[in-house]
Amino acid sequence: MSKQQGNLVITGIIKIAGYSSIVFVTLILIFLLREGLPALGSVPISQLFSTIWYPIQGYFGILPLILGTLLVTLVAILIALPFGVCTAVYLSEIAPKWVKAVLKPVIEILAGIPSVVLGFIGILVFVPFIRTFFNLPTGLTGLTGAILLALIAIPTVVSIAEDALNTVPDSYRQAALALGVTRWQTIWGVTLPAAKTGVLTAVMLGVGRALGETMAVMMVTGNAPVMPTRLNSILMPLRTMTATIASEMGEVATGSTHYQVLFFIGIVLFLLSLAINVAASWVSMRQRQRSERILS
Repeated sequence: MSKQQGNLVITGIIKIAGYSSIVFVTLILIFLLREGLPALGSVPISQLFSTIWYPIQGYFGILPLILGTLLVTLVAILIALPFGVCTAVYLSEIAPKWVKAVLKPVIEILAGIPSVVLGFIGILVFVPFIRTFFNLPTGLTGLTGAILLALIAIPTVVSIAEDALNTVPDSYRQAALALGVTRWQTIWGVTLPAAKTGVLTAVMLGVGRALGETMAVMMVTGNAPVMPTRLNSILMPLRTMTATIASEMGEVATGSTHYQVLFFIGIVLFLLSLAINVAASWVSMRQRQRSERILS
């Protein structure tokens, strides 16, 4: 086989791998639609988006699950955003090489810890702390789940945000320093704004990572399908969509209304995750186009 033929084979394999991911996602969506859309015929829309989730009595209101998921994910990102971005700035702009050599693998190890292990840590550490600190009857709350989701999202935010900061040309920093500004002013006024699109992409992918998490959230949020309608709802037990699917799917009869509604929840979760990832890809594409225009 000649070198040119080898290149053609490798290119073909890469194309097949790329297209196969699109095929797999499409097949997953088709499967979810086939199993979940019949729920619209079994349960009235008004009941499906109502506020009561009690399948034993025929109540399939998924609104508490959607709002619980969004609330926990939002609080998790509010926690992960400052920690993740500041850590990325430290690694990219400030840390000595030996610190970076130590801290970077630690962050990667954190990303590789199984979520069920983080759930055990949450039960043993965060649940008692939240219960005692806020004087609550139980520490199994949405805030506990948000803290664990933040720990899960931080490695994603740090990794992508650091890469975005590293792509900022050194000429930006040198020009700012030449004007007499301090190092901190250069970081916060020049480097970080120049990488804002990449940082935003990192945050959005962190949101997607937190949105799809199951085990850790299921173990520490209390799994109570109640409407989070008050400001202190984050300090109460909640239930997310992923936790509902994981805890109930093994107990339902195939083809039943409960089964169909769980798949419908999966459709909603899939569409939310897809929207976040598409938005992140769009932001990243805009950043590349802007960079190409600047360089040209």
